[in-house]
Amino acid sequence: MLNSAPLSYVRGLLGQHACDLLDLLHKGEDADEKLRLVAASAVSPERLIGDPEERTQLLRFLPEEKLAELASRLGVDHSTSSGTLLAALPWTTEQQRTLLGFLGLVVDRAPELPVSFRSATAPLYGMFPHQRLAANSVQRMLYSGERRVLLHLPTGVGKTRTAMNLISDHLRRHEPTVVVWLARGRELLEQAALEFEKAWASLGNREVTVARMWGDAPTDLTAIEDGLIVLGLDKANAAANADPTFLDRLGVRTTLTTFDEAHQAIAPTYRRVVDALTLRSDSSLLGMTATPGRTWADIDEDERLSDFFARQKVMLKIDGYDSPVTALIEQGYLARSNFRTVAADSGMLLSTRDKQALAASFDIPDELMTKLAESVQWNLQVVDTVLDLSERHRRILLFAASVEHSRLLVAILSVFGLDADQVTAESSPRHRDRVIARFKGPGTRPMVLSNFGVLTTGFDAPAASAVVIARPTRSLVLYSQMVGRVIRGPKAGGTATCDIVTVVDPALPGFGDVAEAFTNWEDVWNTR
Repeated sequence: MLNSAPLSYVRGLLGQHACDLLDLLHKGEDADEKLRLVAASAVSPERLIGDPEERTQLLRFLPEEKLAELASRLGVDHSTSSGTLLAALPWTTEQQRTLLGFLGLVVDRAPELPVSFRSATAPLYGMFPHQRLAANSVQRMLYSGERRVLLHLPTGVGKTRTAMNLISDHLRRHEPTVVVWLARGRELLEQAALEFEKAWASLGNREVTVARMWGDAPTDLTAIEDGLIVLGLDKANAAANADPTFLDRLGVRTTLTTFDEAHQAIAPTYRRVVDALTLRSDSSLLGMTATPGRTWADIDEDERLSDFFARQKVMLKIDGYDSPVTALIEQGYLARSNFRTVAADSGMLLSTRDKQALAASFDIPDELMTKLAESVQWNLQVVDTVLDLSERHRRILLFAASVEHSRLLVAILSVFGLDADQVTAESSPRHRDRVIARFKGPGTRPMVLSNFGVLTTGFDAPAASAVVIARPTRSLVLYSQMVGRVIRGPKAGGTATCDIVTVVDPALPGFGDVAEAFTNWEDVWNTR
């Protein structure tokens, strides 16, 4: 094609500078031929084909029969002038590749498909925006001033994930060092150990130790100089009683202590552990809870907890919302909760003495618990409520008033054909693991998991979308923990809505509204 093109066209392709150079080098009779050969090698065919004007000019040098053949390859009706039709083509990337192949050029040199210069890369262990904001605020207080802070996030929006990011950052910045995670309950402790292993696999920069110390596990600190110790609070006290140097030896190497369910931190036996682990001048304390108070109405007790954490609390904040819980519900991180009372029509009446005992206590007295558990009408109401919920929910949690009460309810529900089972403090670890695994499993048949005193914390079952609180209580902390088992929203792996059926009067402050319960203790904290 270049051999048949006018020499002026070829010179125009090469440019004046290249032509002057060639004229100086080749002055013989074959100078024009040399110039065309150089042009064939030096001029980019992709440039000629990619530019509309250059392409139109080039195609003018194709014989008519070749234009017709090219039009046929491109799927163009060439009954009229092929040149006119080819000029009207959109000349997509694929059409340009076809033209290159038609001209006998290497198709691999054809223009590549457009490459986007923007792409999204998701972290393997990332945080939601509200978690990142809270973590940043925590870090500012964790390493200055009193070096202690309470992280206040609702159940189901990632306290553990946020804490694991903070712990991983601490371990990267302070090599080597030991972080201690304190908690009560086997489920809560194992969950923490597994979650750290998952987090460190993505965020870590070296091999560290993960030591599990609860139950029958030994409390041997030998060779533990770098990593995380997941320590049961009861185990810590038992180890300290058996060996008075245990806490001191652990405290010497610990620079960060994390206390899960930190509203328990000022209990005398637990405070002893925390105090020992935070003696170093560079030691920090991070507490975590969804309920930053000890009681419902005893402000002195709540202030003692606040003082223990230097009145420093980081509460979730979301721009544009007065209540972070409202925002989390609207954004899908928390489920919309439907509250109602199970025993409203039970027919059970309390005597004047019962009511006086109730008013004088911050929790329901044992004798009233027993009376409720033995009430035939009341138990029938609980069973009827669970049967009704099973028609709409796949996983239902039931909090009973006692071990015997739980056993009775499970037996009755099973007779009615429901898949019902229970875990209590009396359950063996093997039985507990098997039942909980089945409850968390993908089965479509409705299942009820009843318990007494073991699933209020450390139990994560996102598929649970209904809870029946058949255990009366005036402890807003305990009540909030029970409610928290089912309020995980779709963005956090849970459900859009949940049903909360309770024997507690929802008209009491905090007992009928998740957002109200979340902010119940704000008057004793300096929230950041």
